[in-house]
Amino acid sequence: MISANGITLRFGKKALFEDVSIKFTEGNCYGVIGANGAGKSTFLKILSGQLEPTRGNVTITPGQRLSVLEQDQNKYDREVVLDAVMQGNARLFEIMRLKDEIYAKVDFTDADGERAAVLENEFAEMNGWEAESDAASLLNGLGVETEKHGLFVGDLSGSDKVKVLLARALFGNPDILLMDEPTNNLDLLAISWLEEWLINFNNTVIVVSHDRYFLNKVCTAIADVDYNRIQLYAGNYDFWYESSQLMIRQMKEANRKKEEKIKELQEFIQRFSANASKSKQATSRKRALEKIELDEIRPSSRKYPYIDFRPDREIGNDVLTVDNISKTVNGVKVLDHVSFTLNKGDKVAFVGSGELAKTTLFKILMGELEPDEGSYKWGVTTSQAYFPRDNSEEFRQDIRIYDWLQSYSPVKDITYVRGFLGRMLFAGEDGEKKLTVLSGGERVRCMLSKMMISGANVLILDEPTNHLDMESITALNQGLIKFPSVVLFACRDHQLTETTANRIIELLPGGMIDKMSTYDEYLASDEMAMKRQVYTAFENEEDEEEEA
Repeated sequence: MISANGITLRFGKKALFEDVSIKFTEGNCYGVIGANGAGKSTFLKILSGQLEPTRGNVTITPGQRLSVLEQDQNKYDREVVLDAVMQGNARLFEIMRLKDEIYAKVDFTDADGERAAVLENEFAEMNGWEAESDAASLLNGLGVETEKHGLFVGDLSGSDKVKVLLARALFGNPDILLMDEPTNNLDLLAISWLEEWLINFNNTVIVVSHDRYFLNKVCTAIADVDYNRIQLYAGNYDFWYESSQLMIRQMKEANRKKEEKIKELQEFIQRFSANASKSKQATSRKRALEKIELDEIRPSSRKYPYIDFRPDREIGNDVLTVDNISKTVNGVKVLDHVSFTLNKGDKVAFVGSGELAKTTLFKILMGELEPDEGSYKWGVTTSQAYFPRDNSEEFRQDIRIYDWLQSYSPVKDITYVRGFLGRMLFAGEDGEKKLTVLSGGERVRCMLSKMMISGANVLILDEPTNHLDMESITALNQGLIKFPSVVLFACRDHQLTETTANRIIELLPGGMIDKMSTYDEYLASDEMAMKRQVYTAFENEEDEEEEA
């Protein structure tokens, strides 16, 4: 068990937490939620000992091991992948090192033998003989292939480095596991594997996440960070939402009844306070009135943007034809004879572990890259709005948000532009901010404003939920569901993918799979699993031929 006892954290005069006391018990997975800036990640740092609170303390059951998902992808670049994972259990890895040093001695003594015996006993108690196979199993489950386990971490891609850090945190059955946004930069299959692993994990998990589906799947309790406090709710994210909304409705209803009673008492007092025969009753009602207190209903710190994509013209039946597109990037063939035709009303989720493949395809369709082979053709009635994975170039301009968005607006009236920014939480002075000082989430909201103001009837979005808080993700999800035209997107948010897409295209090394279905139906399809195996086998055969 881990508990926070009277935690207060102040930065100058501002209190982020005020007298927070909460216990996290074994066998539960706690989802920590709250608006951006509420202090979710800061609270995890306090629990892990990385940050000292102004007042209060954190206690852990003696003898229990705490493991933290680290955020620095490059920290272990000089370590071998398998070693980096096993180092997640520091004591076990130290025993392995000490054993190797003793057995490597030329002048092995009786004392060395006794010391080795003690270490061997501790090693066995910690299940050390299965350490390498357990580490390899975690890596394979997350999608890091066996042939990469002997490489240096620095030789891996960014997404694989993230998986190594995650495997390191999970390794060795920690008693308490702290994870801040564990699904960031994971593909959907790796997220699915992590969900199942956590469901079967019997110890304590505390996780910060903006992924609603993930929180619903793995959490047994929700810790809601709001108003400088943390309120604990039993159940998953959806249960928290219903419970919190019900609580607010009940408080409002109770206040309404109290206000009616207050009005009734005030009218009686005003009417009969001067009446001698009724003075005792009036005095009694004054006492009753003084005892009535309205419940304080504070507005939540959460803010929801309003995302509404409205196409300026209806799209025709001829939308997009992609014919045998292939593309090699840095010596790797990321697109291999990709062909498909988009139809009116298609909302297509592009899935698969090859994120570069999806980004490359979107760039080709937007004219930013040329294919090595093949061609594509947009219908004459189409207009496209694009959300790129990397939007950094857009925000190097030293201009105000208003001026930036106005340059893309078909209507140059500043009131019209301010309306779009206001919907995206850039009201008043916030619209005067310079592009160069915006946070990641603010940049995303700007890009979505740009897409809305364009009036396009085809939306192309490459990982739009990166950097967004849960409220903005929910608003985007609703906006895409309502959008009456064509969408092509890649997104790690399971719920957004499941509720938006009516067609799935998985880009694979040996080709592609194209199926009209929801995402959950696609994952559950045995036919799709068999096709995926065929394409993977095809890729392996190609690799073997190249080696030969």
